[in-house]
Amino acid sequence: MTDTIKTDVLIVGAGPVGLFAVFELGLLDMKCHLIDILDRPGGQCAELYPEKPIYDIPGWPTISAQGLVDKLMEQIHPFKPEFTFNRMVSSLEKLEDGSFRVATDEGEVFEAKVVVIAAGGGSFQPKRPPIPGIEAYEGKSVFYSVRRMEEFRGHDLVIVGGGDSALDWTLNLQSIAKSVTLVHRRPEFRAAPDSVNKMYAMQELKQLQFLVGQVSGLAGAGGQLASATIKGGPDGDVEVPCTRMLPFFGLTMKLGPIAEWGLNLHENLIPVDTEKFQTSIPGIFAVGDINWYPGKLKLILSGFHEVALMAQAAKRIVSPGERIVFQYTTSSTSLQKKLGVHD
Repeated sequence: MTDTIKTDVLIVGAGPVGLFAVFELGLLDMKCHLIDILDRPGGQCAELYPEKPIYDIPGWPTISAQGLVDKLMEQIHPFKPEFTFNRMVSSLEKLEDGSFRVATDEGEVFEAKVVVIAAGGGSFQPKRPPIPGIEAYEGKSVFYSVRRMEEFRGHDLVIVGGGDSALDWTLNLQSIAKSVTLVHRRPEFRAAPDSVNKMYAMQELKQLQFLVGQVSGLAGAGGQLASATIKGGPDGDVEVPCTRMLPFFGLTMKLGPIAEWGLNLHENLIPVDTEKFQTSIPGIFAVGDINWYPGKLKLILSGFHEVALMAQAAKRIVSPGERIVFQYTTSSTSLQKKLGVHD
């Protein structure tokens, strides 16, 4: 039986808006736990365009997407949020006392007085690569994320892709896999240059293999891979031993199980009020790109504004009857103490 994890506020989504929600809720003494389907904080910013410059964050004429995530993580550090990564929220039920019980696709159970949906356009779903017959291997020997590294120990591993996820897992799994072959359609990568340099250095030492080309076919039986055929490289078709494959072909956005929670929906988005950004279910809020209201702008800036108002309403649910005194961080010694800046 899994132990229930209890928190004041459960935040679904750890992108910039979900992260800033931790700050606003933390100022009001609410403890947060965040769940995200990705393996790190940052949402789209971290996964899809970490080096992309953003120009409309107040006070930052330009900042990279990953740089913004790093600054937000630094900003919320005093509030010690907890994270559960590589998980999709699968179910939600309202308990008799008005709180919520939420379960993940891996069986973790959470109880919270407030749920905040900050899931961008929904949960990320991996794109299936155009490899004939790949469906038969999915979940058995083809995986789209790494949830437990041990599952790849001792295997002949083929990793497909040219972004940070492909390079990171090539480097991290090399020491435990029997063999690692990285496949990308060209020798240029979209990943951090340091990771690319490390990969090429390991290739020089014959610690891994890098092939230019594309996976054109798979061989195996009963869902278990035996080999993969790589085409398009300088040496023609190459057959590579392969008992596990990790394709990283990008992500698409889907609302996912949230659509089954009984919330009112508007064109696959969640309508909210503009006073506190509450959904049609009291105690469940939606902030950032996943919500909708008249005049909505899908900007990180707008999401930051939304969480500030949401936090005030959430406090009334988490601490009913407690008087809420609005304070400025610039002048409140008690808030500065929480942030670790007050002597």
